[in-house]
Amino acid sequence: MKNTSNKNIYIALISIHGLLRSQNLELGYDADTGGQIKYVVDLATSLSKAPNVERVDLVTRLIKDDNIEDDYSKSREYLTEKARIIRIKAGPEKYLPKEKIWNYLDLFSRNLLAWFESQDRMPDIIHSHYADSGYVASNISELTKIPFAHTGHSLGRNKQKHLISSGMHPKEIANLYNIDRRIKAEEDILSKAKITIASTQDEVLNQYKPYNFYKPDSIAIIAPGINVEEFKPSIPQSNLSETKKTILPFLTDPDKPIILTISRPDRRKNITTLIRAYAESEFLQNFANLVIVAGNRDDIRKLNNNAQSIWIEILLLIDYYNLYGKVAFPKQHNPKEISAFYRLAALSQGIFINPALTEPFGLTLLESSACGLPFVATNNGGPVDIVRECRSGLLVDPLKISEIQSASIKLLRNRELWLKYSLNGIKYVKEKYSWEAHVKKYLNLIYPILESKRNPIARYQDYDNGNHSRIGPADETGLTNTTRQ
Repeated sequence: MKNTSNKNIYIALISIHGLLRSQNLELGYDADTGGQIKYVVDLATSLSKAPNVERVDLVTRLIKDDNIEDDYSKSREYLTEKARIIRIKAGPEKYLPKEKIWNYLDLFSRNLLAWFESQDRMPDIIHSHYADSGYVASNISELTKIPFAHTGHSLGRNKQKHLISSGMHPKEIANLYNIDRRIKAEEDILSKAKITIASTQDEVLNQYKPYNFYKPDSIAIIAPGINVEEFKPSIPQSNLSETKKTILPFLTDPDKPIILTISRPDRRKNITTLIRAYAESEFLQNFANLVIVAGNRDDIRKLNNNAQSIWIEILLLIDYYNLYGKVAFPKQHNPKEISAFYRLAALSQGIFINPALTEPFGLTLLESSACGLPFVATNNGGPVDIVRECRSGLLVDPLKISEIQSASIKLLRNRELWLKYSLNGIKYVKEKYSWEAHVKKYLNLIYPILESKRNPIARYQDYDNGNHSRIGPADETGLTNTTRQ
């Protein structure tokens, strides 16, 4: 193994569940393909553009499944000249939700370690995303002494608390979400990670602090970045006709201001409360159209149970309140069209609403703000930081319909306030939330960890001496079929 300096860093990112590929991300495919997917792909791409980064590998699970596209069965795929997606076999080849992957994480660890050893060099640092990847990173770090960083994105204790408060029994939560195993893994990750990266101060206090191994000195806050070249305001001559065509069939008066919401169809995103807020306000119904972009669908009957139930509720509410001609809910969109939806709403002098029950960060708020579209958002989580830094939106209690209505009406009626928030968003997102700024902060955190690493020869001594006990045994789906190439 050759030694490395800060001039040729090799970073391995691990993000196991969901669907990762270089283009046309299937955001909203299910609960596992939300903002984290886009975050890790953008992070890998942006890190690879830094001159002192030699290589970035984004490691995920290899999937061969007739129900999804073949892209996810390729063992490697390039994001940039210096960044790749690496797919590792572990367990059944079919697509699995994250709760079902835990039984195969030891196998994933063994196969990934074998793949690392087959390369010309080992990573200088591993960065895991979410608890399942953190478990794997902890395994490999303990064997190889490669330091690892961790980003939780969401945490089990917080999820467990909200599920209990919603009325679910603890045993049901444990069975459905593997929550006890996840929380145990998260405690272990927090005790061993060299650094934990959070997006907001609220995330630190409300998600990380309840853990026994909460170590505030080892938690750094770096807000996610956005692509400011993709998310930007419209020029006066912008042609958004193709995007407008997707909503025209639904609307009687398509020239009204647009109230836009974009999320996956998940109960925590609270889309149905937004529909009720709109439906029960005479002003909002008369003044604006509601546009709901909630993933892609061909046939609601073929969606997973959670997404299917949300869409049934959406359609029932539209029918109950007789909102035909006022609410658009397009079936399909390309991920690259998302920025066009924001711009279309901004040109109509509309607003964006994120009514989620909790929002760990709120990437859609940065995207809308960068496009000059003011927002109304939940007061739980990351939006608090975004409002403080960008001053481009209003916060509400997502369970109080009256607050959603009042904030929406305030922005739609007050054109001076709307313009102020629009200009603030364009200015401050570019200044404070670009990927370039994120990478600079990220690498400044990583450098001290790399400088304090043990000697590369000593790093692998425990592993070479046969200390493999950290990783459990493989089975017949395992190491003999590893992606060693």
